Amino acid sequence: MLRIPYVSKKLASSGPFAMSLFAACMAFLTYSSMYAFRKPFAAATFEGEVFLGMDIKVWLILAQTLGYMASKFYGIKMISELTKERRAVLILGLISVAWLALLGFAVLPAPLNIVCFVVNGFPLGLIWGLVFHYLEGRRFTEMMGSILAVSFVFSSGFVKTVGKFLLDNLQVDPYWMPFWTGALFMPLLAFAVLMLNQTPDPSGDDIALKTARLPMSKQERRAFFRHFRPGIILLILVYMMLTALRDIRDNFAVEIWEGLHFPVHPELLTQTEIPITLVLLLMMSLLVLVKNNRKALFLYHGIIIGGLVLCVATTVMVQASLLDPFWWVVATGTGIYMAYIPFNCLLFDRLLAAFKYAGTVGYLMYLIDSFGYLGSAGVMVFKQFGNIQDLSWLNFYSNSLLIMLSLGVMCMFFNALYIFRKLTKSESMATASKVADPVAR
Repeated sequence: MLRIPYVSKKLASSGPFAMSLFAACMAFLTYSSMYAFRKPFAAATFEGEVFLGMDIKVWLILAQTLGYMASKFYGIKMISELTKERRAVLILGLISVAWLALLGFAVLPAPLNIVCFVVNGFPLGLIWGLVFHYLEGRRFTEMMGSILAVSFVFSSGFVKTVGKFLLDNLQVDPYWMPFWTGALFMPLLAFAVLMLNQTPDPSGDDIALKTARLPMSKQERRAFFRHFRPGIILLILVYMMLTALRDIRDNFAVEIWEGLHFPVHPELLTQTEIPITLVLLLMMSLLVLVKNNRKALFLYHGIIIGGLVLCVATTVMVQASLLDPFWWVVATGTGIYMAYIPFNCLLFDRLLAAFKYAGTVGYLMYLIDSFGYLGSAGVMVFKQFGNIQDLSWLNFYSNSLLIMLSLGVMCMFFNALYIFRKLTKSESMATASKVADPVAR
């Protein structure tokens, strides 16, 4: 469905790197366009608008996070059992539902229109798994996954810049701004999805290097979780903290900049994200050069720990007036995404390959993502109702960085030890099996 024979054949004959680069660019454009239906509302402050004692903007973020979180729990089953048929139609259909929800937000009266953000968040939460399904299990997955992953660094700032431009320069009503931002990106979305759908299936060489990626039944998912339970729990804890901090930085960027006494011009919301995007794209893409899956798996652990330490160290420095606040925002954004991006399938792609497990990255991604957004919602509720509602978003963000990510460093260190022991045991058993069975040699 939605195949163009000439384009598909041209891609199949173009060589693995050229095909991978094309697929990565189309995945980047697809997911960047999705953000136009998710994040532009954050460019508005809805100042002075309150419902049940809480700012309307906080209600919108909670509502969207609730929908997004629900879709992640649903995606544990849906994405892990996904086949290649109708992926493109699903992407376009789900984003269209999210767009209609933004129309409902514009036309329905408050506070009824808050519910529209629950409807908006649910379909959007499934897009990542559908898009990455085209890219996983290939020799250039790191490169493709990195290009896809940095889309939510750059595009989040970019779509808020577009939203801010509509508000400031075209005087678009804040309630209509999210819908019209989505409308601007709809043609690009349709083109990108159509082109992404021309990507050929993984080759024999891809499967030999990265293991076949097959749908996982309920029984297989349970068995996998039991086998890796301690490690998965540690990763969930770290990801919950990272998701909460990423969402605070993302949703309250305007408030954080205002707390730092910076004038919030539309271009500022993109300006800080460009260096972060370039650094992360280079860093993650270089891991495609690491053919040994075991080494790559531990390199990802090192990158995650490095990102967490960068956030903690620069926060201490800015509080001691040793670092310019502008570069603190850039540094903490870099650190958060250094740690966050590997969780978005890259770490798990290498985990499956290192253990030669014929499963799907989608299961692991949606398992930790569901708890990640549960943690994000929990932190938001704690901020609003935990006797610290008067604490500014800037101070809450900086204090949370210090506390949460210091704990995150310890969790990742223990997880690396757990994975090392698990791999060593697995390789010892494989060696013993070959010695006992001469045919296997």
